[in-house]
Amino acid sequence: MCREGDEAQDDCGSREEWTLLFWTSLAVIVPVIITLWCSAQRSKRKTHMKDFFRKSKHGWHYTDLFNKPTYCCVCSQHILQGAFCDCCGVCADELCLRRADRSLSCKEIVAPSGRDGAMEHRWVRGNVPLASYCAVCKQQCGTQPKLCDFRCVWCQTTVHDDCMDSLADADVCDLGEFHSLIIPPHYLYRVNKLRRRHPDEYSKLGSSCGSGWTPVLVLANTRSGNNMGEALLGEFRTLLNPVQVFDLSELTPSKALQLCTLLPPGSVRVLVCGGDGTVGWVLDAIDTMKLKGQDQFIPRVTILPLGTGNDLSNTLGWGAGYAGEIPVEQVLRNVLDAEVVKMDRWKVQVASKGLYFRKPKVLSMNNYFSVGPDALMALNFHTHREKTPSFFSSRIINKLELDGERVVLPSLEGIIVCNIGYWGGGCRLWEGMGDEPCPPTRLDDGLLEVVGVFGSFHCAQIQVKLANPVRLGQAHTVRLVLKSSKMPMQVDGEPWAQGPCTITITHKTQALMLYHSAEQTDDDDDESSSPLLGSSSHR
Repeated sequence: MCREGDEAQDDCGSREEWTLLFWTSLAVIVPVIITLWCSAQRSKRKTHMKDFFRKSKHGWHYTDLFNKPTYCCVCSQHILQGAFCDCCGVCADELCLRRADRSLSCKEIVAPSGRDGAMEHRWVRGNVPLASYCAVCKQQCGTQPKLCDFRCVWCQTTVHDDCMDSLADADVCDLGEFHSLIIPPHYLYRVNKLRRRHPDEYSKLGSSCGSGWTPVLVLANTRSGNNMGEALLGEFRTLLNPVQVFDLSELTPSKALQLCTLLPPGSVRVLVCGGDGTVGWVLDAIDTMKLKGQDQFIPRVTILPLGTGNDLSNTLGWGAGYAGEIPVEQVLRNVLDAEVVKMDRWKVQVASKGLYFRKPKVLSMNNYFSVGPDALMALNFHTHREKTPSFFSSRIINKLELDGERVVLPSLEGIIVCNIGYWGGGCRLWEGMGDEPCPPTRLDDGLLEVVGVFGSFHCAQIQVKLANPVRLGQAHTVRLVLKSSKMPMQVDGEPWAQGPCTITITHKTQALMLYHSAEQTDDDDDESSSPLLGSSSHR
């Protein structure tokens, strides 16, 4: 009897163990299955959304986190998950998205003008910008927790629902504050109707857009500045004609700049959103326009610096980096006020020793060329340096010639050849500590400044104004001969490892840039504010 009771007790314990194991497994497996199912559904929905957005005329962007209370333009309900159009500002929740796409039109990039040749407002109801004011009563719009009030997608005028009937010239849109930068839809419509495409015809059409019309093209590198370029694209599409705004990850500068050939000659400004490398890419595309005989359509280039180390932007007064500290509207105002300056561009030719049958490597230079420790930091050769100290022995340069005259060199580790005033992320290299007189520099003087450095520690001292560079001179042409060792070198921040070679730097062309005269700081009070005046700090 006792044995039977023990067996029954063991069976009961075993059943309890199996039951516990079953429920434990179920508790682990079911959430995993649900998670995988939700992930698959999310991926499927994302694929459908992407395909839907691609076919839509709107510039939809899906989000589940709006930066302010947002209401659906179809059902007027508060949106938790949905999409917004970065061109016209229409918002819709996920269930109303397809209906919004069918019933609510976006900005028309090409369209005929309205009655009497005037352009009509294109109103979108609700979700007006924060701190916007009614054009009629001058009171704040969008203060009620519902879909209310109107905004014109072109001139950005906002009006209360109740004030709409009192709006003067309610049907006429003047494109607002940035009318001189916007390409009106009716201009492109008339261009398409032209029988003869000629610059004179474009100038005649341009006169209808008002005096001082200087349309701007925005070319943004969405990979620059922690992906800030994508957000900027949307803000510029909101303020301008979307046809003026280009994503360089989808379209090359050469193709984007072809829009210049449909606009009045000499009128176009190009705003490059990116780093110095992106600016160089755009300037190379402009050089290609010259080779095609499109010189009269060459645009003026300005910069919105993204990322770090924007020495060219700093030199031209646009700052060392943009992180949203000023609104995009102010950026456009600065573009309107900027002055045109010329900037030298240079050709760097690298002929490797012993490779006589191979074409020399040819690069364009806007900022600077360097060989030695400065380029080493860009190339990140620190590990190689520890393994091979002789890699950075002195006398890396056999010969340096400035305008054909040989320069006697001290025991240097590196040479830096500058075209602009700033180097190394904001350091005024030619000026150094500023305690010694030095020849003035200009952006358009056709001269390069050549300096030497003793090593990476010397570079660091120069950057914090604790030392001066070894000023070797200014020249129209620079020629360097490197001895038989592999060395790091760079052009405008693009580094590579180079063996024995001869480097020749000659003048290539001049680019038309826009200079922003920003308010001077205390450190700049004694220095020129223009890059074209004789100065050791501005080029």
